[in-house]
Amino acid sequence: MNKKNEANSGKPDSRIRVSIVEDNRGTRESLTELLTRAPALRFVGAHPDGEAALRLLPGEAPDVVLMDINLPKMNGIECVARLKQHLPKTQVLMLTTYEEGDLIFDSLRKGASGYLLKNVLPAELIQAIEQVHAGGAPMSMQIARKVVSHFQQIKMPQSDMEKLTKREQEILALLAKGYLYKEIADQLGISLSTVRAHLHTVYEKLHVQSRTEAVVKYLGQG
Repeated sequence: MNKKNEANSGKPDSRIRVSIVEDNRGTRESLTELLTRAPALRFVGAHPDGEAALRLLPGEAPDVVLMDINLPKMNGIECVARLKQHLPKTQVLMLTTYEEGDLIFDSLRKGASGYLLKNVLPAELIQAIEQVHAGGAPMSMQIARKVVSHFQQIKMPQSDMEKLTKREQEILALLAKGYLYKEIADQLGISLSTVRAHLHTVYEKLHVQSRTEAVVKYLGQG
């Protein structure tokens, strides 16, 4: 529907507004043709570099921006960071040839909502644009695999309780049952001073100041 027909019908244009930031002329023209032919999309602009994009995108008010990384002068990741300051609701979908992990995570940290490789099929690209506009985070299969692998390799931080040694856990368990320090010492066959020393360390590891706080944290396994 063109603007004239839209005005005559009185119905707002519900198509997803899409802009492109891509320095390669051939790729830019191919994407423009693809977006123009997609019924659910409305192509609103194409830009050869980040500087032009930052200057003109606010006026285009795109819902989704397809962003290349390897741009002249300002790269695409920096462009994303600056763009999100001015158009926080605009979704940015990286469209690049790079599969390096640092570029993927830098892009996502700076505000991109998805990451696709340029060998994506046209139909998949259209679908990804619709997904990111709907709140999704589309990624090429290779990219998604890298993201999953990254998080699988991250060692989750220990809870405070996991920081306790076996002996400290034994003492805390008896403390929670209401045992007195002397009774704990007798039960474990250690001296009273050793019990006190262990409890001092327990309090530090659990970030508490008293027996009651320690027991509460132990019972809640916080």
